[in-house]
Amino acid sequence: MSDDVALVTGYPNFVVRRLVQRLATDGLTVYVLCKESFEEEATKDFRRHGEAVQIVTGDVACMDLGLSGSEVKELQAKVKWLFHLAGIYYLGSEPDEMSLVNVEGTRNVIAFAADLPHLQRLVHYSTAFVSGSRDGVIMEYDLVAPPRFRNAFERTKFEAEELVRQASRELPITIVRPSLIVGDSTTGEIDRMDGPHFFMRVLVNLPLDIHLPLVGRGDYPLNLVPADYVVEAMACIGRHVDSVGKTYHLVDQNPLPSRKVFEILCGVAEKKAPRRTIPSNLATYLMKMPGLEKAWRSPRLFVEMLNQLVLYNAMNTTEILAGSGIVCPSFPSYAANLVAFLKK
Repeated sequence: MSDDVALVTGYPNFVVRRLVQRLATDGLTVYVLCKESFEEEATKDFRRHGEAVQIVTGDVACMDLGLSGSEVKELQAKVKWLFHLAGIYYLGSEPDEMSLVNVEGTRNVIAFAADLPHLQRLVHYSTAFVSGSRDGVIMEYDLVAPPRFRNAFERTKFEAEELVRQASRELPITIVRPSLIVGDSTTGEIDRMDGPHFFMRVLVNLPLDIHLPLVGRGDYPLNLVPADYVVEAMACIGRHVDSVGKTYHLVDQNPLPSRKVFEILCGVAEKKAPRRTIPSNLATYLMKMPGLEKAWRSPRLFVEMLNQLVLYNAMNTTEILAGSGIVCPSFPSYAANLVAFLKK
């Protein structure tokens, strides 16, 4: 076992699985915090890494992350890197549940980190969408309350980042903010078909002679990032000596308009390109109708993101990843792999 030890929260999230594998491959010993109900699954997932990956059961919503006294002491003696990815990201989840995990869970992780004597970094996994409904250019150092949050996910992640920024006065903290995460750029693999994947799946399975209407005009950028880029960038940035106290947007710095994204998907899926449009406010209204609201909550909230003129500045990310070989691939370069996975 390596003396370079990390604790990662958030299993079984897809990005978490990949991050654990990345850190173990880099030679770290990784403790994976997961709920007891996922222990068997986690053990199978990381079996090939042997003693390099250790499973501990707990819950970020609990004091001491739900760990026993002996487990707390063991981690306090070893952990240098704490990657906090635990959270509820599914837009259809209940607000109270999101607050418990995303906000109170982060508060508990900060308290746990404060008692780690060898801590070199607490990496907090936030989101570019803490900017809520704000338009224009969003800087990495910005954490400004927007005119409104479009959903509980944005609000709770904003509140969590506020807590982390306050704690950065005492702890070595790095914040990463990915935009909308899609599947692996090489394999197309992803574990949840919500948000953008819901519409992608509908599109690739349409009959050949049907044109899918576009929600809104499709003129505004749709910022998508593949999961493998997020993992590689986070693993590098989170352990970089110069990233303490900074925030990093993990985004596509040249995002395509949403219309172009769907046209590319239609092209590689051999479907007809979108024709005509549905006003976004009408689509949102229909998805809120009784009997549809809960089932369509996640797609509806994604629709709201399609018609916002916002660009995420990534100056910090560009600077720190320079020379690493880690870059966000262009959407056209991996769209066919997403489609191939969605067709399985």
